[in-house]
Amino acid sequence: MAAAAAASRALWACRTASYLRISSFPRAFSTVLKDLKYADTHEWVKVEGDSATIGVTDHAQDHLGDVVYVELPEVGSTVSQRTNFGAVESVKATSDINAPVSGEIIQVNDELSEKPGFINGSPYEKGWIIKVKISDPSELNSLMDDEKYKKFCEEEDGKH
Repeated sequence: MAAAAAASRALWACRTASYLRISSFPRAFSTVLKDLKYADTHEWVKVEGDSATIGVTDHAQDHLGDVVYVELPEVGSTVSQRTNFGAVESVKATSDINAPVSGEIIQVNDELSEKPGFINGSPYEKGWIIKVKISDPSELNSLMDDEKYKKFCEEEDGKH
């Protein structure tokens, strides 16, 4: 009887993992794009003229798990480098989103209210969070390029 119960639990766990798309196999290293800048709090920045698009990195979304809610700021408000402007809630945890650069928010990705999973499925395209008009371009110098960010993530993952 105990063996049947254990087998039943194992089958349930396997089906649940399959349904939730949970894998016990280690994943390849997360995607890091070349032309972006990265903060040590795992946000990315794409600079276009005097504005910047900001989101959370593939590495961050992978560690968060399935994103179920995104707290978005208001257009017209300002953000300061290294300060919180929103949050991402996943099945595992809630994490603050920090501004990698200072500026005025000129656009918010309202689609994330209905489709927060874009952060998981398309963190660098459909999953962007805000666009800001950069107030201090020199802050970009404190961010990492793709090679430094890859190394940073490898070292950080090695500590866990």
